[in-house]
Amino acid sequence: MEENQPKTGKYSLNFGLILGVISVVFAIMLYSMDAHTSQDPSNTVISVVIMVGVIIWGIISYRKANEGFLTLGEALKLGAGIAVVAGIIGVLYTILLANVLDPEFAVKIAENQKAAGEAAGVMSTEQLQQQYDGTVNYFWISYPIILIFNIIAGLVIGLIGGLILKKEKPNY
Repeated sequence: MEENQPKTGKYSLNFGLILGVISVVFAIMLYSMDAHTSQDPSNTVISVVIMVGVIIWGIISYRKANEGFLTLGEALKLGAGIAVVAGIIGVLYTILLANVLDPEFAVKIAENQKAAGEAAGVMSTEQLQQQYDGTVNYFWISYPIILIFNIIAGLVIGLIGGLILKKEKPNY
């Protein structure tokens, strides 16, 4: 007898949209406070907490809809799927930010990195200038990096959540 098992794709899409919207709202809040180029670690911590919370919420919701059962594979699919959808939304927002809202975004990031490098004093002036030029000229490479980071983070969160929440269906 075949039961109506929920689809991981549906949950990935729904919770990925939720995570993407929350992340964009957070990013717009940072932009409105002119903190979007800040290297403050608290921004990263808040983003990671939001990501962990929404992915775990998605895994728990899927488990409830699946009669309380969850396999590790399903948790991994959910974690990666939610992260991919949110990552695509994040990349689209970053493209909008860097090209429309703040066309000097890449330059500001490069200047922050250069200032941090000068303060640390571990790089020569030529190395700092090369890093600055690379950041400005090759900022577009950050788009696939954002997506790859999201997928890896989603897999890790899905793995940890899956190990904690997994419950196999008994074989009768």
